[in-house]
Amino acid sequence: MKLRGHIQFKSVGMKIFVILFVTVVLLSAVLGFSSYFMSKEIIRGQVGLAASQAIEQAADKLDFLFTEYESISRQLAVDDVLRADLETVSNPGTGIIQKTEAETRIKNKLNAMKGSDERLAGIRLVNQDLSVSYATSGATAVQKTDGAKARVESIYAADGKPLWIPGMKKGFFESTGEPMITMGRLLQNLKRPEAEFVLLIEIKDQALADTLSNLKIGKSGEVRILTADNTIVHAADRELIETNSYIGLDEERLKQEDASFTVSDENGVRQLAVYRQLQTVDWRLLGYAPESDFTSAADKLIYVTLFVLLLAVLVALLIGYSLIRMVGRPLEKLCRLMEEGERGNLQVRTRFKGRDEIGRLGHSFNRMLEQISHLVDRTHASTGDLLGTAEQLSEVSRSTSRTAGEIAAATGEIAQGAASLAEQADKGAQLSEEIESRMSRVARLNTAMDDSAGRVVEVSRQGQEHMEQLVEKTATVSRMTGLIEENSAKLKQSTFSIRDILAPMIEVTKQTNILSLNASIEASRAGTAGKGFMVIAEEIRRLAAQSNDSIQSVAEITGEIQEAIEETVNVLLGITPMIEEQMNSVTEASSIFQKVSGEMESFIGEIQSSSASVKELLVSQTELRDFIASVSSVVQQTNASTEEVAAMSSGQHQVSEELVRLSGRLEELAETLKQSLGAFQVKAAES
Repeated sequence: MKLRGHIQFKSVGMKIFVILFVTVVLLSAVLGFSSYFMSKEIIRGQVGLAASQAIEQAADKLDFLFTEYESISRQLAVDDVLRADLETVSNPGTGIIQKTEAETRIKNKLNAMKGSDERLAGIRLVNQDLSVSYATSGATAVQKTDGAKARVESIYAADGKPLWIPGMKKGFFESTGEPMITMGRLLQNLKRPEAEFVLLIEIKDQALADTLSNLKIGKSGEVRILTADNTIVHAADRELIETNSYIGLDEERLKQEDASFTVSDENGVRQLAVYRQLQTVDWRLLGYAPESDFTSAADKLIYVTLFVLLLAVLVALLIGYSLIRMVGRPLEKLCRLMEEGERGNLQVRTRFKGRDEIGRLGHSFNRMLEQISHLVDRTHASTGDLLGTAEQLSEVSRSTSRTAGEIAAATGEIAQGAASLAEQADKGAQLSEEIESRMSRVARLNTAMDDSAGRVVEVSRQGQEHMEQLVEKTATVSRMTGLIEENSAKLKQSTFSIRDILAPMIEVTKQTNILSLNASIEASRAGTAGKGFMVIAEEIRRLAAQSNDSIQSVAEITGEIQEAIEETVNVLLGITPMIEEQMNSVTEASSIFQKVSGEMESFIGEIQSSSASVKELLVSQTELRDFIASVSSVVQQTNASTEEVAAMSSGQHQVSEELVRLSGRLEELAETLKQSLGAFQVKAAES
């Protein structure tokens, strides 16, 4: 990898650096931010749990407060003295004194209750139409508003059960200057319905504030009491009483077991809210505070995370740079050397001194190139030997072709001589017939017999000369056949020499395949870094395959040459007995011609006694006819054998030409192999 110049993003070192950098930074970021969010969730859960417990305690206090006032109302509802006084004041026939005394007792009782509890704004008894009212001292006057009448009617509808009226800014009768909540209860009188009054216990809003004073949620949290329809009963801001709360509770929220939840307020600020349902009244105690009040401590983790992330980036950069130096640069250098080797330069070597995998890879690369160089050297030498052998084979093939041509020409001459001898034999047969036809005139034609005998002697002499020539030519054919056998034996020995030369070349090709396979295995182990190395191994394997194909072609051609030579030898072995037989026949014919010459000379010497010896002449003429017939048969057989030898000689000439062509192809293959090996540079590299 080159850091100077431009960055190679496809290199292994840069990929390792990017993976390590991204992994370290990502893990640090994930760990930091997950810790931050988990801490926020833990804090939120713990605060929610603590706030829920505080809300629960505050709700119990409210329930206790409300239960206390319900108990007071219950005592008044069963107070017989109060009932009797209410009947007295409600009876139109009651005297003024009795009525005044009853009213005084009623007010004293109410004042006694109110005086012992500062949380109360007042206690009063009113009838249904608000025409009669008994109140404690300090209580406001009764205002017969529609709202007040409606609220009184709702208390009547409760049929003696306590009914809590939500907080109102100006009280039950809308005539006070501070908010308060009211508990109303109908004091029933089944015997005297006209004596039924509504008990109204007005509780100051401050009493609720005092009860909830110890309840704190966060730094700026707020506590509210809400009705079922989320109307504010109590709030720190009294102006919010009787308004609808933006943060409220619905039925689905109440069905959940978790009493804490998060919600956004009207300003979009996330709030952590907790609630508790009151047991005495269908109201809910709700407290909430901004999440930032609780999670501000966790925000410090963000700065710690950013610091750790920056530190992780620096560490990742240092580690990545170290990996680039230790891995990226050596691999990039090895890739360049392998590309040089791919282009045929086998002189390159690595200089890795380490003992790690990269160092071992560099040493293996050097050993591989050395072995390939040795292999190419040996292949060069074998190619030179193969080329020399091909040239020798080509020269021997051309010599064999010339010899085969000469044999074919000589055989043609023998065939012509045999044809001429056949013609002479035919003439002898015709002459024998003429002698037989003229035998009756032997006596009268002795002179003509002498002439004929002279001609016979001349013909015999010519036949003897032709037979001698045939013997010489047959001997020449025999010598040429022996020469062909010797040349065939030499060619056969040359093919064995070629096979001996091809054997180490085949072994070298096998070793090359094994080396290329080992190189492929080493390249596979090297992974992505060994791709170039694998390309070199594949190229070597391809060259080895081409060399193997060339050697196989040479071996096949040599086998074809050897088969052709063996066929030639077999043909020659078949011709040799025939030539010997022909030689014997020609020798026998020559001796016969010599006998004919002697007989004819005797015949000339005894020509004067031919008349007396006609019968003997007839016998001799018959023998001569048979002899000439035998000579004609021998000449015809010799002619046929000579033609067969000529045909075989022509076949041998064609085989010799094919051998010359195959030798030329062998030279071409050797030259091609030499050119293929010339692409490699195997000399030692200069340092």
